[in-house]
Amino acid sequence: MPSSLPRQTCVLVVGAGPTGLLLAGELQRRGVPNLLIDARAEALHWDRATVIHPLSLEIFEALGLVDRFLEAGCRQRRILIHADGQRLGELDLAECGSRFGFNLGLSEEVTETILTDHLEGQGGTVHRSCRLVGLESHGDGVTATVVSGDGVEQTVQARWLVGCDGMRSTTRALSGLDFEGHGISRPWAVFDAAVEGWADSHEVNAAYLDASPLILTALPEGRWRVYLRPTVEEGDLVAEAAAVLGRYLPQARFSAVENPSRFHCHSRVASAFRAGPVFLAGDAAHVCSPAEGHGMNCGLHDAANLAWKLALVHQGAADPVLLDSYEQERRPVAQQICRSGDATEQAHGLQERAERAARDRAIAAMLANPVARQQEVVAETEMNVSYAGSAIIGGGEGQPFAAGQRLPTTIALPPGAGASLLHALSHRCGHTLLLLAGPEAPPEALAGLQADLEADRAAGSVPPALVEAVVAVRLEEAASLGLGPLTLLAVRPDGFIGLRADVDHRSAVRRYGGLVMGRLNPA
Repeated sequence: MPSSLPRQTCVLVVGAGPTGLLLAGELQRRGVPNLLIDARAEALHWDRATVIHPLSLEIFEALGLVDRFLEAGCRQRRILIHADGQRLGELDLAECGSRFGFNLGLSEEVTETILTDHLEGQGGTVHRSCRLVGLESHGDGVTATVVSGDGVEQTVQARWLVGCDGMRSTTRALSGLDFEGHGISRPWAVFDAAVEGWADSHEVNAAYLDASPLILTALPEGRWRVYLRPTVEEGDLVAEAAAVLGRYLPQARFSAVENPSRFHCHSRVASAFRAGPVFLAGDAAHVCSPAEGHGMNCGLHDAANLAWKLALVHQGAADPVLLDSYEQERRPVAQQICRSGDATEQAHGLQERAERAARDRAIAAMLANPVARQQEVVAETEMNVSYAGSAIIGGGEGQPFAAGQRLPTTIALPPGAGASLLHALSHRCGHTLLLLAGPEAPPEALAGLQADLEADRAAGSVPPALVEAVVAVRLEEAASLGLGPLTLLAVRPDGFIGLRADVDHRSAVRRYGGLVMGRLNPA
């Protein structure tokens, strides 16, 4: 057991994949003592996950990491969809609504490297060869039993434990939580390769929905991660993939092949994301079909959602009831991506010619319909995530900028506003109150409201631990954006809007603060 492993901590994070690394880094950034352990002796040298969605890139932007991701990855701007020898159409990811109008192709081990560097830059570290083997919950937290690679056993006391330890989560098993769902019967396979004779842009993903489906996702340096559904248990994966691709590109062939492997997938969601002081996140909480690339991204969003809430409770600023909102917000998202993945798996598995033809007609019709196509793009990029049903949000139902929606990242600001884009004003560890005034709002009204809210914050009626800044901005296009003459938005640290108020702004903020901090009854 490493001598640096402490005997107690505030948050014990189990599993140093992308979810655990982001969670530990975000806790560290907020001054929350945490201990990140991982059973592996070293980081993975290759892992099959590759697609980073725009919502994840927006999280990385808020942390100052997005440039490093963009430099390392490959933009996937379009998705080309084929079946039975013909192209059915394509999705243009620029329609997703994010300033990042693309998925990013980057092998998971590179993502882990960047997140590890971020964690270490915040003063944290990964304690490796440390395996969770026992867990006991009690009134003031948990006692975890950890075994090192040399067999030495130690207990760690923690106020909370977050299991980010994958599909076969020891945390989940020790907590007695079920993993509801099913295995996906048809196996997958994967390899990395170059494609000689490729005739289109490299900034694409390409799906070939034949009887043996094939998916190509772009990687840096002109390479591809190739996913396929092999028809036999033993066989030449590259030859089988080449046979499908050759139907569309007779001149194409795979070369410089690396990391061929087969794997089985599941579609499961934990029966609960919390058992007292124990939480689940990432693959420990949910696993889905890899066909849509949601798995790793959903785990990253879990981490972004949970970190700021744990920090507020740790600081004594919020009642522990705030932590109930983690499952309330994140479990429905996991259930939705599993339903979507199941539907995709079913569509991939069709073998009867008539069923496949009907499917292909439906896909082609969707791709030819601008409204349906844009909805598909939003779902593919996870820009449809909403917390509208959460108990800790409120205001603006049915309007743009409603509580529970993400703050748009494409709204430009006038010169002198402090940033070039509106969302950049909210990149903080705590909430940001954005006061957005249209041209008809008197200057004194905007300045007066800002001063009043600052005074409320100083007096404590708006909790200073919750609200980090009050920022006022004039937007000439406020009305066309669906904003009132003077609209207040409380933007959460994860980029989602917690409150929209168009009138009675100060009272609305006080009520919202009490709601989030657990100081009043939501009813």
